[in-house]
Amino acid sequence: MSIVALILAAGQGTRLKSKLPKVLHPLAGRALIHYAIDAAQAAAGARPVLVVGHGADDVRVAVGARAGFVEQAEQLGTGHAVLQGRVALGGHVADVLVTYGDMPLLRAETLRALVERRRASQAAIALLTIDSAGLFDFGRVIRASDDGVTAVVEVAQATPAQLALPERNVGAYCFDGAWLWEALERLPLSPKGEYYLTDAVALAVADGRRVEAVKTGDEAETIGINTRAQLAQAEVALRQRVNTAWMAAGVTLVDPATTYIAPTVTIGPDTVIAPNTHLQGATTIGAECEIGPNSVIVDTTIGDRCVVRQSLLESAWLAEDVDVGPFAHLRSGARLERGVHMGNFGEVKNATLGPGVKMGHFSYIGDAQIGSEANISAGTITCNYDGVKKNKTVLGERVFLGSNTLLVAPVTLGDDSQTGAGSVVTRDIPANMLALGVPARVVRERAPASAPHGEGKAQAQPDGAPTER
Repeated sequence: MSIVALILAAGQGTRLKSKLPKVLHPLAGRALIHYAIDAAQAAAGARPVLVVGHGADDVRVAVGARAGFVEQAEQLGTGHAVLQGRVALGGHVADVLVTYGDMPLLRAETLRALVERRRASQAAIALLTIDSAGLFDFGRVIRASDDGVTAVVEVAQATPAQLALPERNVGAYCFDGAWLWEALERLPLSPKGEYYLTDAVALAVADGRRVEAVKTGDEAETIGINTRAQLAQAEVALRQRVNTAWMAAGVTLVDPATTYIAPTVTIGPDTVIAPNTHLQGATTIGAECEIGPNSVIVDTTIGDRCVVRQSLLESAWLAEDVDVGPFAHLRSGARLERGVHMGNFGEVKNATLGPGVKMGHFSYIGDAQIGSEANISAGTITCNYDGVKKNKTVLGERVFLGSNTLLVAPVTLGDDSQTGAGSVVTRDIPANMLALGVPARVVRERAPASAPHGEGKAQAQPDGAPTER
């Protein structure tokens, strides 16, 4: 039997005091509406339909093809909003799930439980409830002696005795599709001049139909976003949910309260996440890594056994056994192959550092291809922009750059070539040659790495100027 999901997303969210439509406010880096879509689609097995109103065009753009749309031109209440979905959903649907676009922590399994309860009992409605001493503005659930629900009373119309009832209506429903649409036409007008979806409960009872309730014990699922304070509350609840799941999966979080992991992130087992670390977007981290403290990693892939300390990584890629930081910055297109070491205060952008490259500190490598086992000493800069376009620097294998080398792109250095400290390289350097000066010129063949008396690549420069590793 078919299930369709209708998400009410027409609200303006005036208490948020924002130009942004309420359902587009971000939670852990994603708009609220995407969480509602995820849960509804997983429960129904098909893309949901959104009832939009305020900021409808912006919502359509943000959601794209993830959902269908129907517009509620007049804001006449939740019952009226659901009625707008009648044409979009069609009249031959067994179950109609109704949720809200501002309830990001509602789980798909909870929605499936509503469907299962409605089907098992052949009820007209199955609604989600919670027992709570708080949630004062939630409607109160009234039950009969047989435990069936007889009414949901809004707070404004509730008597003192009804307000004292512990069971609250959360705001998620599964309806019998054959009964729903005609019943919505009979909803009474409330004192506020709106048609409340909750009044459908009394209609079902009057029709001799049963109304069932499914209780959730997770108060986080009930969080609806109407204020900035509630948005912050949802952030805390979502972070706790995500962090708990990762710890159960074998990831160590040294301090979960100061660890921020987006739901879109994946992490391998035995990885340790230190405090004040932010993992965002489509980030993937391998096994046995050490990440943080004080690191921000966005849309980045990190291989196994990597170490990232106090650094910012954006749209980068790291192979296995890479060591980064502290205070490093990897920008878009940075690619660090296996065994690379990138030290403090370095920056890489749109460049590949080959296997085993050592980039100690205080260097900038942009628009470059660096060969394996190259040594980039302190103060090295690729001068990649000529004021019109970006130009590429290419270093062969085992190139050794002296401290404060400037590489004025486009320029290529052959395998096993070397620069002296302070060199400004404006022309290509052939393989196995040493270049010195400003501008740098080739002076002789580079001494073999195994040569005695400090002439190897890891020793002092030929002109006596020391080189930083």
